[in-house]
Amino acid sequence: MKTTMYKRMINTLASASFVALAALLLPVHAQAQEGPVFELRTYTATPGNLDKLLTRFRDHTMALFEKHGMTNIGYWVPTDPEAAENTLIYLLKHDSRDAANASWRAFGSDPAWAVVNDESNRDGAILQGVERKYMTATDFSQMK
Repeated sequence: MKTTMYKRMINTLASASFVALAALLLPVHAQAQEGPVFELRTYTATPGNLDKLLTRFRDHTMALFEKHGMTNIGYWVPTDPEAAENTLIYLLKHDSRDAANASWRAFGSDPAWAVVNDESNRDGAILQGVERKYMTATDFSQMK
């Protein structure tokens, strides 16, 4: 009888300990989700159009991103010779994932973007593909 009672107590304590540990860890994870969100994007230009894509970003897109609450962090072209011919990689910072979604909606419906997009694609599409990843900084990241 005592053995059964001790087993129940141990099981109850173990369960309570697990719940307490989970409760302590959960807010840390939840806080990480509430902070800034970085968006890594990789654009593949259509053949021969990387210069047009870079010009569009340099002269128009970056300012429109800032207008709609996105922070430009950096823009890169790969060093790999083949990818360097058609690839633009960039990093944006948003206040949150919800803020990112709101910024992209506002950007997409901006009449100034429609003009820039139409003009840059006047002779044919300059963008072949887009990949994106949303990320949060680790506690040891230099960039937060």
